[in-house]
Amino acid sequence: MSREITGSKSGAASPEQPSLMGEMVSTGSYKPNQGRIVRQVTLLAMWVVVGLGNWSLYNTLNAQLSGNEGNGDAIAVAVPAVLIIVGFWVTYRLVQWVTFADFLIAVEAEMKKVSWPSQAEVKRASIVVMVTIGLMAVMLFVYDAGWQALFNALWMVFG
Repeated sequence: MSREITGSKSGAASPEQPSLMGEMVSTGSYKPNQGRIVRQVTLLAMWVVVGLGNWSLYNTLNAQLSGNEGNGDAIAVAVPAVLIIVGFWVTYRLVQWVTFADFLIAVEAEMKKVSWPSQAEVKRASIVVMVTIGLMAVMLFVYDAGWQALFNALWMVFG
């Protein structure tokens, strides 16, 4: 289901544009064929964050509740399981939220306009960067050694 939104000048959510909380209970997709790649990558990245956070929560709860009698193991599994389901749904709906989806669509459109360098240009630029860093490291070493020799000489004379 595609929604076309007309923005209001006041910046407030118009009746056609659901709020973020209204978006969380919606099941439709906003402009599903636009910005698909960047939305999928963003969603995958957010799912990884939610998954890693819940894995860390599980490990913490498991360590804290492992010695307790009763439902310690069940709680250590149930709480992260519920939070991962809620987190996956919220992040999925966030990617479909009109404001965020329009931003991601614009990002993908701008990325298509970028002129990417060829492999040869990348190699040349990388060599220039590595040589420059090497020369700067040698130069800093020489300056450091020079200042160290000067201060050691001054220490011998005045120390």
